Amino acid sequence: MAVVAPLDEEDMDPTLRDEVQFFKGPLGVIPNSVRTMAHRPEIARAFTALNIAVMTNHGAVTGEFKRLLGYVTSYVSGCRYCQAHTILGSERFGAPAERLNDVWNFADSPHFTTAEKAALAFAHAAAEVPNGVTPEIEAALRAHWSDGDIVEIMGVIALFGYLNRWNDSMGSALEDLPVDTAERLLADQTGWEIGKHG
Repeated sequence: MAVVAPLDEEDMDPTLRDEVQFFKGPLGVIPNSVRTMAHRPEIARAFTALNIAVMTNHGAVTGEFKRLLGYVTSYVSGCRYCQAHTILGSERFGAPAERLNDVWNFADSPHFTTAEKAALAFAHAAAEVPNGVTPEIEAALRAHWSDGDIVEIMGVIALFGYLNRWNDSMGSALEDLPVDTAERLLADQTGWEIGKHG
């Protein structure tokens, strides 16, 4: 059960309500996490702006791949809410079934390039507690990605670090669309269950 109930759209600050419509594009819904942040509109507004800044593509890191990075970060952190949202976002941004089915096991998958594997390994290590980024992981990342792309990759990892803590601690209830996607794509592969997010 959620620690704080999300606000209905009609109960949000009107300006904020307009701003958070952004989430319906990538996710089909305004996430309950954002609707909970809306109890303090400046937090929801700042988070929305950060989300837009991080998830906008400026270089070689695609929207599809950013969401797969978010999935790996959330998988390591154990946040089932964010796992459902990121696998949904990956699919909506065009990830083929092979990548969706293999992302949790990216290192052994033929569906990811060497550069993508380096970035996913970095995301996996960066999400660990304590942090698992080694000089070898850093070197592999730098061998394939520009400084700007690395900043975007780290932005995704940090954004989902925030969301993983928010949603797991607040017990954010999952919306129907991400639940359906996670049950279809993750349950058999990783044992995903809705858990506290039901």
